[in-house]
Amino acid sequence: MQPTTHPAGTDPITGPVPGVLARLRARWLTPDTKALLRAALRGTARRVFNLSLAVAIFIACWTALAYYLQNYHFADRKLPYTIMPYAWDVWPVFVSELRDGELWQHTLASAERVLKAIFYAVLVATPVGMGLGQIKQLNRIFSPLIGLAHPIPKIVFLPIILAVLGIGEDSKVFLIALILFFQILVVVRDEAAGLRPELIQSVRSLGAGRRALFRYVYLPASLPAVLTALRVSVGTAVAVLFIAEQYSTKEGLGYYIVTLTWQRIRFEQMYAGILAMSLMGLALYTVVDVLERVVGRWRRAGEL
Repeated sequence: MQPTTHPAGTDPITGPVPGVLARLRARWLTPDTKALLRAALRGTARRVFNLSLAVAIFIACWTALAYYLQNYHFADRKLPYTIMPYAWDVWPVFVSELRDGELWQHTLASAERVLKAIFYAVLVATPVGMGLGQIKQLNRIFSPLIGLAHPIPKIVFLPIILAVLGIGEDSKVFLIALILFFQILVVVRDEAAGLRPELIQSVRSLGAGRRALFRYVYLPASLPAVLTALRVSVGTAVAVLFIAEQYSTKEGLGYYIVTLTWQRIRFEQMYAGILAMSLMGLALYTVVDVLERVVGRWRRAGEL
């Protein structure tokens, strides 16, 4: 039996290949789709340009500071060259430490602590904040307590936390989560309390009870507030992480920067650890920022 053949450039089912491609282009590359693609490309190019400009400014400031510290005297003495190396001296060390050294393990340990703290803080602060914003009687009772506790720097409670929870992982995660808790709580409470009354009444008119309001109104409305609070507090969380990891631990970027590098006068490795902590904070900030943009776009499309 002879095999069935078809003319070159044709398909037995869909017809000529160029025709299929033309139909696909006509179907998917509509004027609206092309406009969206152009807008997305412009936005991506703008973000890449801004990031490149920020990196260039950062390297320029680093180079100027390194040059100043290496060439000028302080208190009639000249600082050692290695106390502030140039960025191009630190980058190879950073790559080498990530690939062959201990920096990657310490970065993972720090990232795990921060992510755990964020998870626990969001898990507890979000429903509490929504409850206070929804139930005005509870808000009147607890508002003075929150106003008193929120401005206190939570790092002062580190000795108490270490005494109660011990010197293990729990104390470090709890300290970071405690800071994030109050920042998320206040923002979510104010967001839930500021919902338009007509929106709530319209949902109640459909027979929704308090649980349905919680799920379909307060929770969606509070998600952007949670992400906003996280975006603002990421820097604080990383700073507290650095302090917490200097106590009774043998892993983490704080331990790596202070104990393994600074105390042993390994300045290039120390700056590699600082760079790793900065990039970790930047990655967390970027993820939260992207999530906030997505949730914010959905929120603008409709409140429910």
